[in-house]
Amino acid sequence: MALEEFQTSKPLTMGVELELQLVSLSDYDLTASSPDLLHLLSRKPFPGNVTPEITESMIEINSDVHTNHTELLAQLQVIRDTLVQAGEQLNIGICGGGTHPFQKWSDRRIFSKPRFKEVSELYGYLAKQFTIFGQHVHIGCASGDDALFLLHALSRYVPHFIALSSSSPYVQGNDTLFNSARLNSVFAFPMSGRAPFTQSWHTFEHEYFAKMEHTGVIKSMKDFYWDIRPKPEFGTIELRVCDTPLTVERAAALAVYLQSLCSYLLERREAAPEEDDYLVYNYNRFQACRFGLDGTVVHPKTYESLSLREDILTTLRKMEPYGAALGATAGLQHLMQVTHEGSDAHYLRQQFDSSGSVEGVVDAAIQRFRGR
Repeated sequence: MALEEFQTSKPLTMGVELELQLVSLSDYDLTASSPDLLHLLSRKPFPGNVTPEITESMIEINSDVHTNHTELLAQLQVIRDTLVQAGEQLNIGICGGGTHPFQKWSDRRIFSKPRFKEVSELYGYLAKQFTIFGQHVHIGCASGDDALFLLHALSRYVPHFIALSSSSPYVQGNDTLFNSARLNSVFAFPMSGRAPFTQSWHTFEHEYFAKMEHTGVIKSMKDFYWDIRPKPEFGTIELRVCDTPLTVERAAALAVYLQSLCSYLLERREAAPEEDDYLVYNYNRFQACRFGLDGTVVHPKTYESLSLREDILTTLRKMEPYGAALGATAGLQHLMQVTHEGSDAHYLRQQFDSSGSVEGVVDAAIQRFRGR
C-alpha cells in the first residue's frame, strides 16, 4: 500500500504514549493480566485511550492531543489514578520502568491480535523479548518536510532523552551496568536505528518508502522501529527512545522538553542537519544508554567531547524562553532537578541497595507510579 498522505496538524501540539508493566502483587513478577484489565477498563469511560501491547503483561496508554504542560500532566494523572484503581480490583500492580528487573521472556504470552501474531511469527523469540516498556512522544508538524527536518535536527539531542528517561538498569535479575538496557532489545530488530537522511517528504515517499515497500520488507510505517519516525496519518514525528519513566510527572516533563526543542529548532538558528551528523550518532546513543547522565558525547558538528549532564543543563537553560511561551516551565524545571539529582535508573539502584532484592525494586516502582 502507498504511504499515507502527510496530514497537516497544528505545529507543536503533543501527545504521549506510555507502555506499562502489569505485576503480580504476590511475587512481583509480570502477570498476563492485560485481557482482564482491558475488559474492566472498557466498562467505564477512560480518560484517554488504553490498548493492548505485544504480550499480555503490558498495556499502552495514550493521552489526547495537548498544547501545554498543565493540561497534559493533569490528564496523565487522571489516567494513572484510573489505572491504579482498576489494578487494585484485580490485585495487580501497575508501574513504569523500561524493563522488568527479573521476568523471563519465555514466560510471556503474545496478545491475541493479528498484527502481534504476525510479528511473533516473523521475529521469533525477539517478539517475547520485546516485553520492554517505552515512552513515545508525538509532536505536531505543519508538513512532511518540517517533520523530516525536525527528525534529523533532533538527532543531536537523542542522548538527552535516553539519559533523562533511563529506568532500565536490571534485566533477568542482574544489574546490566546500563542505565537504559531496554534499547539493546530494540536494536535487535532489523528496521531499528535511524531514518535515512532526506529532508523532502516527496523524496522520502517516492525514492525511499516506495522502494522499501517494493522489496517486500515493509508494508507500512509501523514496520520501522526507528528512534524517531514520521507518522503521516497523525501529522507528527514520534520520538521513541525514552524508557517509560516511573512517574507521569516525568513523562509530561520529557514531552514538553521535546516540544520546546522543536519550537527552537524550527527557527532554523542552528546549522542545518547533514548526513555526517550521524557519524557519531551510535556512539552518543551508546554513551547515554550505558552511562546515563554521566556519559560523554561528541558534538556532531564540532566533534568536541561534551559531558552529557552539562550539555543537558546548557540546553535546558537555552529552552527557558521557549518553555515559557509554551507553558512548559514547570516541566523543564523538573528535568533540571533530574539532571542534578539523578535519573530513575539511579533511583532503582538505590532501592536495590536498601531492599537487597529485585522484588524490592519492583515494589518501589509500583509505589512510585502511584505517586507515593
